[in-house]
Amino acid sequence: MDLPGNGMKALILAGGYGTRLRPLTLTQPKPLVEFANKQMILHQVEALAAVGVTTVVLAVSYRAEQLEQEMGCHAERLGVKIEFSQEEEPLGTAGPLALARAHLDGTEPFFVLNSDVICDFPFAAMIDFHKAHGAEATIAVTEVSEPSKYGVVVFEESSGQISEFVEKPQEYVGNKINAGLYILSPAVLDRIPLRPTSIEKEVFPFVAADGKLFAFVLPGFWMDVGQPVDFLKGQTLYLQHMRRTAPERLASGAHIRGNVIVDPTATIGADCVIGPDVVIGAAVRIESGVRLRGCTILAETRVQPNAFVTQSIIGRKCNIGSWVRMEGSSVLGDDVVVKEELYLNDAQVLPNKTISTSVPQRAVIM
Repeated sequence: MDLPGNGMKALILAGGYGTRLRPLTLTQPKPLVEFANKQMILHQVEALAAVGVTTVVLAVSYRAEQLEQEMGCHAERLGVKIEFSQEEEPLGTAGPLALARAHLDGTEPFFVLNSDVICDFPFAAMIDFHKAHGAEATIAVTEVSEPSKYGVVVFEESSGQISEFVEKPQEYVGNKINAGLYILSPAVLDRIPLRPTSIEKEVFPFVAADGKLFAFVLPGFWMDVGQPVDFLKGQTLYLQHMRRTAPERLASGAHIRGNVIVDPTATIGADCVIGPDVVIGAAVRIESGVRLRGCTILAETRVQPNAFVTQSIIGRKCNIGSWVRMEGSSVLGDDVVVKEELYLNDAQVLPNKTISTSVPQRAVIM
């Protein structure tokens, strides 16, 4: 396979506030939130490094110092250079490219990624496709079952050449949407002003009008995991992908049901039932009789006996009391204590809180 030459770069859009994934993002930037026991951004950087990308530029803003410190620890291990482009004001999805132009200038095409996308990252195949058509830009697209909810990418199926974008079409025009992964040739930078700009609305339509924009259809799974419901859907898809490609990384045992990841440092008590679609993080303590299904338990959390957690995300260093029931897309920030025998349904709990009464319907606990 035709892999990129030495010096190919990538830019990851990591400057958002992560508002849709709060309260997890109140204590850390969204790219550092762990997805399947690995920080979101590391899934992407490792995949980029695997195809020979040597420089990754992070377009940062919110909690930039945390990103710089954390990613600096991984750069040497991955054999990539991590550079940072700091936004002083929100610049949208295209403005950060103009701001980072000094990092991206050259003759080679470069990747651009939204930081909250998870998929199989077929970057080598994308590169081959981009080089084959020789135009300015490639957009990865993915199929959806209800295209009327999205902006649809309309393109020639045989060549991939994009003709237009249709926002929430009322009549069927196609079922592929922008997947948030691009390869851009340097000429695209000439189209982007240094101001808040949307790459989807203010750049790509003009590249398409010039016949220089092509769609690469993603094989396999894809999900934007930037909000809790989709985070958990994406986790299910990712675990299914692991079952097909790396089953040895999944947990096994009499207490495991379906696809489950358990960090080696976690402990699980007697008479538990774990799974399907569960991720248990580092140093988590799952005590006796606990039932977990379709959920994420982040690092250093304790789940006390006979608790039941489903369709929820529990932050770091939380303490879930015995006989607690959590469901309905509940999300706990870091250091939350839930007293015993409580019921939480679609509760969003900010960090460092103690919950002493049940939350039977959607609420934000501040």
